[in-house]
Amino acid sequence: MSGTRHQESRFCDGIVRRDLLSVGSAALFGAGWNLSGLMQAQTRASEHRAAGIDSDKDDVSLIVVFLRGGPSHIDMFDMKPNAPMEIRGEFSPVSTNVPGIQVTEHMPLTAQQQDKFSLIRSFTHPNSSHGLADHYMLTGYHPTPAFNPKLLPNNERPSHGSIISNRKGPRGSVPPYVCLPKMHNAAGSAYLGPNSAPFVIQADPNAPNFSVPDLMPPLQISPSRLDDRAGLREQLARFEHSAEEAHNRKAQSVSVYREKAVALMASAEARRAFNIDAESDRMRDDYGRTTLGQSCLMARRLVEAGVRCVTIQHVDWDTHQENFRILKNDLLPALDSAMAMLFKDLADRGMLEKTMVVVTGEFGRTPKTDGKGGRGHWGPGFTVAIGGGGVQGGRVIGRTDAHGSKPVEDPHGPEDLAATIHHSMGIDPNDEFLSAEGRPFKIVNDGKVISKLL
Repeated sequence: MSGTRHQESRFCDGIVRRDLLSVGSAALFGAGWNLSGLMQAQTRASEHRAAGIDSDKDDVSLIVVFLRGGPSHIDMFDMKPNAPMEIRGEFSPVSTNVPGIQVTEHMPLTAQQQDKFSLIRSFTHPNSSHGLADHYMLTGYHPTPAFNPKLLPNNERPSHGSIISNRKGPRGSVPPYVCLPKMHNAAGSAYLGPNSAPFVIQADPNAPNFSVPDLMPPLQISPSRLDDRAGLREQLARFEHSAEEAHNRKAQSVSVYREKAVALMASAEARRAFNIDAESDRMRDDYGRTTLGQSCLMARRLVEAGVRCVTIQHVDWDTHQENFRILKNDLLPALDSAMAMLFKDLADRGMLEKTMVVVTGEFGRTPKTDGKGGRGHWGPGFTVAIGGGGVQGGRVIGRTDAHGSKPVEDPHGPEDLAATIHHSMGIDPNDEFLSAEGRPFKIVNDGKVISKLL
């Protein structure tokens, strides 16, 4: 979004959004990791294939649209028009293109794409705190009591995207896992390390001068100029080598990865994927000329180019005050065009069956409004939208009570979402990783695949 409120304001826990989002790949993993890390991931994927591991089984990609702050489910996807005014709020429901399913009147475009995605209206978990709930939703693991998202630069457990990156590896010369426009700290790789961490675009695709730091050179720099620069660097490197380094295989390996990374900059595949200006004005307008709209368009381009997981973070859905005005005038119009067009575009291109899209926040909002016209945090009951990647569209899973406060049938939580994602990606949720200390951790902790979706 372009308004300063969504760029500079604070969540109710005091974290400045700008500060939180500024944690990029260089800060987390060291400058220059993204490129060399990609080359290492490609080598690991080649080793898996050589060992007979089918990395492309059930070859589904994932796009997570994470609405940071907590979107109001009762004003969007689980409306209660017969509830008292202080609960049902100011909005009215409209029918979708699937008989019997209604959503808010302020998402009319998305309503006409309901046949392409389903709604889990019985989503629930016990945490209504920013940071902790984010971690839960993006990893499937509830954080331990010792976890403090204000102090730790990374998550305790690997995010869905990092698991996918680790297990599946890259396709071609594009990174397997990308975060945009910036990275949430719960989207990291935890004990899986930098090789499974996301490539962070760290730039707004809606900006007139948009470019991708750390990966792409300016688009006007030709491959021949890159070759010239690589040659110059090779000359300088001769002065850095010593007899001791010549026997250091690890250092040599890192050097090789870095040299290969230079070739990535000249990759026509990567240049095409990140060049959003190649899209027509009509297509960009249809997605919406907003950060969220252009991020969703970029996500489609990246998946089309071979990226396995894209996590989009969008702020600021923490509507403690003026909930209805902010949703109506700002947040919902941007989400409506972006979400509707993403599902339509993927379907039109024949990509939806192999691309799972999850639209969620860390929790919902309180059913009852307060004196300031806002809604508070609410984890006990909310809605997750999910479609593509083998998920049947036009379904509603579960339901909440008359006030939208908690599920009364078929409850599901973050563990179930994680199990469903990884199952659809061809990853066994029961597989284990080892932490740096050698402790085994299951990919999914006691989650069950939501079979009614598939």
